[in-house]
Amino acid sequence: MPASDPIPVALLHGAGYAGGEVIRLIAGHPDVTLTAVTSRSLAGQPVWAAHPHLRGLTDLAFIAPDDFDPASARAILLAAEHGQAITVVTDLLNRGYDGAIIDLSADFRFRDPGLYPTWFGLEHPAPDLLDAFQYGLPEVFAPYAPGQRLIANPGCFATGITLALWPLARHLEALDVSVTALTGASGSGTRPKATTHFPTRDGNVRAYKILAHQHLPEIQQTLGTHARVHFVPVSGPWTRGIWGTAQLTLPPAVSEDDVARWYEDAYADAPFVRLWPSLPELRYAAGTPFCDLGWTLNDRHLVVGFALDNLLKGAASQAVQNLNRVLGLPEPSGLLPTPSPLPA
Repeated sequence: MPASDPIPVALLHGAGYAGGEVIRLIAGHPDVTLTAVTSRSLAGQPVWAAHPHLRGLTDLAFIAPDDFDPASARAILLAAEHGQAITVVTDLLNRGYDGAIIDLSADFRFRDPGLYPTWFGLEHPAPDLLDAFQYGLPEVFAPYAPGQRLIANPGCFATGITLALWPLARHLEALDVSVTALTGASGSGTRPKATTHFPTRDGNVRAYKILAHQHLPEIQQTLGTHARVHFVPVSGPWTRGIWGTAQLTLPPAVSEDDVARWYEDAYADAPFVRLWPSLPELRYAAGTPFCDLGWTLNDRHLVVGFALDNLLKGAASQAVQNLNRVLGLPEPSGLLPTPSPLPA
């Protein structure tokens, strides 16, 4: 294939919010082209039937998953629900698919299969595949091993909290952190629920899964056993975006200059992490592929703030970031600049 030809990619189970953002991003990507989007319930309908903001941006129609030919794509992005991606991936591999797979679900994020019954209520049916998947947080784990083609895209809370704490975890012998983070309604998916119903959510904040959110083991897996993270997730009264703080007490020997140096060194080559002189604001991160970080230190008490778009850096743009890496493309390709997102 000539280098100038766009690389064909497919999106499986693309009717959800994250799927819509993947489609939007790839529509503006200079190096790849979307050849197929599947949906079992919307097969035969135009993509804009599920994603009205994409009308005029793509002529694609959804096809049934059974009609998708894996040989038509060098890379597949998978936006199935948690627990469903396992079946899709194993089927693709059993059929001999040897292209890249970027899975946006949690089905291959953990190294330990014993975590799945506790956090997701299922016995993992393909535990031998867990080690084959690279946990796809590029700022921490890239460059990936040569030839790595299976990527487990991180969760949205996990992305923000891990990026906020990773520079500290690299330098402190022990890390004991309290995190509170608020997320918009789109993080709950397209299916309406009582807790995401507008009259319930508007003008309200509500904590949920207190100290027991399913992204916690992802965070611990990356930061290491010397880190303890106490996490309170909160439902916020907006559509998209995560804003949170992590608070901890630093050892006496650690100075403000040390903290600044740790963060600057950690993310010097990270195109999608922006360091701010104070705690970041949500409005500047929403609708962008960035995770914004900032901190303040007072009498050894450190507060690290983080902000990101849960549908972008927390899902779709990070998936495209990983797609670029496994295809050997520049990491920012198709992400800067991007078409305007669906308004928050």
